[in-house]
Amino acid sequence: MAKKLVVYYSRKGENHMPGGVQVLEKGNTEYAAEYICKALDADIFEIDTVKPYAANYRECCAEAWAEAKANLRPEIKSYVADIRPYDTIFVCYPCWCGTAPMCVFTFLEHYDLTGKKIVPLCTNEGSGMAHSEQDLQAACQGATVVPGLSVKGHQAKDSEAVIAAWAKENA
Repeated sequence: MAKKLVVYYSRKGENHMPGGVQVLEKGNTEYAAEYICKALDADIFEIDTVKPYAANYRECCAEAWAEAKANLRPEIKSYVADIRPYDTIFVCYPCWCGTAPMCVFTFLEHYDLTGKKIVPLCTNEGSGMAHSEQDLQAACQGATVVPGLSVKGHQAKDSEAVIAAWAKENA
């Protein structure tokens, strides 16, 4: 049986939620990634930037917009040592500026993903997948990016059954 990997970037701290900005001890996307991992008995890897994004939500948004506009690739702390054993990679991220955070692209573009199946999950508060699936396909040359799952960020913590069922269908 081929191995599955769940890769995610998630923001703890100040996040946009219905009713305004709230402080989260655990990011919405992290819940989703953990549910996939549990459902598939998959390996999991958290993308972590060398330079942390601002703790203040609005300042973080400004940083994310600047990175996206300039198509930057922020440095990340580490990578999966060997991605070759994984045939399916679930990529989980919040929707920032209509796509995945630029650090997700830093991670993905580090590897030759030829022949891999990329399965995106995007947390958001209304943008859906936006253009992230197309952006992932462009970044993951030679891989197949399948249609992803959009999860409302504020509902992620309570969406284990939906996320697990979807993950099993796409494994």
